[in-house]
This record gives sequence, structure tokens and C-alpha cells, in this order.
Amino acid sequence: MANAWKRHRPASLLAPKPLVLLLSSSLLLLLFFLLSSRSSSNPNPSPNTLILHPIIKPFDCYNSPQSHPVIANLVEGLKHPFLYSLSDLGSLPEKPHKNIVRILKGKRFRRPDISATVQEVIEKMRGEGRSGIFVDVGANVGMASFAAAVMGVRVLAFEPVFENLQRICDGLHFNRVGDLVTVFEAAASDRLGNITFHKLVGRLDNSAVSATGAKLAFKSNEEIALQVRSIPLDEVIPESGPVLLLKIDVQGWEYHVLKGASKLLSRKKGEAPYIIYEEDERLLQASNSSAKEIRDFLQSVGYHECTQHGTDAHCIKK
Repeated sequence: MANAWKRHRPASLLAPKPLVLLLSSSLLLLLFFLLSSRSSSNPNPSPNTLILHPIIKPFDCYNSPQSHPVIANLVEGLKHPFLYSLSDLGSLPEKPHKNIVRILKGKRFRRPDISATVQEVIEKMRGEGRSGIFVDVGANVGMASFAAAVMGVRVLAFEPVFENLQRICDGLHFNRVGDLVTVFEAAASDRLGNITFHKLVGRLDNSAVSATGAKLAFKSNEEIALQVRSIPLDEVIPESGPVLLLKIDVQGWEYHVLKGASKLLSRKKGEAPYIIYEEDERLLQASNSSAKEIRDFLQSVGYHECTQHGTDAHCIKK
């Protein structure tokens, strides 16, 4: 019986060959787990494959401090709904933001006009056989970016205000679109470098390059001037990258953004993007430009058809 037991007993787990196999398997499983958990946790995992120029790195949501408190909700009245997080909460508790009041009444956030417009334009252009990325300049908290991303469109978002970037990071988590949206902590302009930016406390959506322009839409006694990075869109978007839609809302700095995208806008009909930009004469003059200057520039690169939609202008090549 003793000899029979010796013949049939299993090999010891501590024998060299099984031990090496066990350790190798464990290390492979650990490596797979670490890579998987990092990928699933990072809402902005890798640069957009269309970004060929290493001149600026995407904003790192994964290592950015988490915003707090987070107040977010779904947007009402959209074919493709999404969630976004508020950056300005109003004066609590006396006068909260109107969307906080809506939450307390059991309602969704009010639909931002730009969100509906972006989805309508994308659907229309898809119907015409067009495809490409959406470039969101002055992304704020992501109301236009997420409107496009939930439709499966790749997005490049430019936003210089850190608090707004934190809210965009919230939205990347909430809407599960981290693989579609690449965020840059920068102000798009016509020059590479740094510019002075004026941040309004209490109304971050009205922050602007021009101090006068920042205060035109909202009276505030609290203004913070800071240096932010500026970069032309032509330095980021590769010539081979198809761009479907360009939206610009930068409180009067629109002319400089468009000038910095001259190569992109000079593309031929069918390849040049549809443009939506804010055309508010007061804000433009505060930044030493004008609606006429913008229209003249756009005509010089082939955009001869622009229509007014409230304070926004829509321009296409025909």
C-alpha cells in the first residue's frame, strides 16, 4: 500500500515547474486586472486618434481633483438625452440656480438651445452622407459636447476654466463617453502661447478674454484674471481629420478662433465644417473685432452663406 500511494500521489505544488506556472499565471492575471480597472475608471483614457500633433496634451480627468458638490441631471426635450453637472449653483440657500429648483420640483434640467441645435445639425448632415468630428470651442460644462457624443460623434472640446473642466469630467463619467470626447485645457485663438483670461465668480459661463466682455452679460464685482494657454485649432486638428461641425462660443473672441482655423476653414465644399458661432456685436467690440470683420474673413475662405439664429450665426459652404 505504501508503494502504491507513492506511485499515485500528485506532484507537490512547491515543485519548481508548477510553481513557475502558478506565479506566471498570477502575474498575468494581476496585470490584466490593473490595466482593465485603469481603463474603465479613466473617463478620458487616451488621446483621440485624430490628434497627430503632440503640441498639447489632453486634460487628464483621471488625475484631476474631483469636483464637489456634484449636482447633475438629465436634460429635457432632446431626442438623444444626456446628463450634465452644474458649475454655478446660484446663491445658496436663498437663491439657488434655476435647475436646482427644477430638481426639487421633480423636473429635468431645462434643455440648452445649443444642445438641440447641435443634434439637429448633426442629424441633417448625416442625412447628407457627411461624417466627422465635432469641435467644441468654449465647451463650458459640456452641454454641446455631450449632445454630440451621445450620438456617437467624436468630440474635441476646448475649455480654459478649470472648474468647468471638472464638470466636463463629471459628464464623461455620467454619459459613459470618455472614449469619444477629448478635452483640452486651453483657449482656442490665433496664436500659440498664453493669454490673460478673466474669470467671473458666480457666472463661470461668462468668463472671457476681454474683462469688459466678461461683464457685459452678467454684473459681477468678483473677477479673477489668470493666464491660460492659447492654441490655434490648425495646430491641433490634422489636415486629414474630417471635421463635421465647429461650434464657437467664447464671449467675443470668435474672430481670433476662426483666424486660428484658417487651414481647416479653407477646405473645399463637402469637407469644410458647418460653423456655429456666437455673433454678439457688443461682445465682439469688447474684444476689438466686429461681426463685419468675421463675415469678411469667412467669405475670404469660401463661406458665402451665413444665416442668423438669435445671437448665433450658422455658416456653410455651398
